[in-house]
Amino acid sequence: MVSAPHTQTYGTRALNFTNPTAKAILQTMERKKTNLAVSVDVTNPDDLLAIIDAVGPYVCMIKTHIDIIEDFDFSLIQRLEDLSEKHDFLYFEDRKFADIGNTVALQYSSGVHKIASWAHLTNAHPVPGPSIIEGLSSVGLPLGRGLLLLAEMSTKGSLAVGAYTEEAVRMARQHRDFDVANEDFLILTPGIGLESRGDAMGQQYRTPQEAVLGSGCDIIIVGRGIYGTDPKAVDTIAAKAERYMAEGWAAYLARLT
Repeated sequence: MVSAPHTQTYGTRALNFTNPTAKAILQTMERKKTNLAVSVDVTNPDDLLAIIDAVGPYVCMIKTHIDIIEDFDFSLIQRLEDLSEKHDFLYFEDRKFADIGNTVALQYSSGVHKIASWAHLTNAHPVPGPSIIEGLSSVGLPLGRGLLLLAEMSTKGSLAVGAYTEEAVRMARQHRDFDVANEDFLILTPGIGLESRGDAMGQQYRTPQEAVLGSGCDIIIVGRGIYGTDPKAVDTIAAKAERYMAEGWAAYLARLT
């Protein structure tokens, strides 16, 4: 009898995926012994680079919002890629595409950010229907990129529930070559915190134990819980990232037993 995916090691599960990015994510997790992704939502490019350099040794993935960077210059992308090489992690650009196929293909490939040229993974809302996946895959698939279709969100009052979530899962299964899905879904969960249970803007937090062991999450996504309000406190940031890495990995090992 084949064991359920969430009881298998990340390395074993990598063999189940056809998408190159999905495979690379799981192989990186196994190699570095981390299921931590850090969401770096800062507007200053120097702060962005400093935080990524501090947390890089402890993560499998960095999640960005490249469109919030002030005074963006494409030379920043080369510096981001250098950090990816230095610390052995992948980039997830949290773009949340939500338009028709032709438009998202242009947003993904072109403009000032040229997301497909550097981000291993991006995401999209399923609201427009399958054409959004087709548009994005026309750009990303030849580059070996991956897509995460948003079936749920961690904010209070989210409408991504019930039939909406079920349809998102169905769409993902129909596009397994590009979506980071198989019968084995790669599950990334934001809203992870060790101290806070929420914020004033509706974000709800769970612990790594609750997300990984309790809910079957594969990758925990942490942001302000690691870098706080002082992006220059790199020693503190690194220490917090190491703690989250340890907590997430311990929950994963407990899930295997």
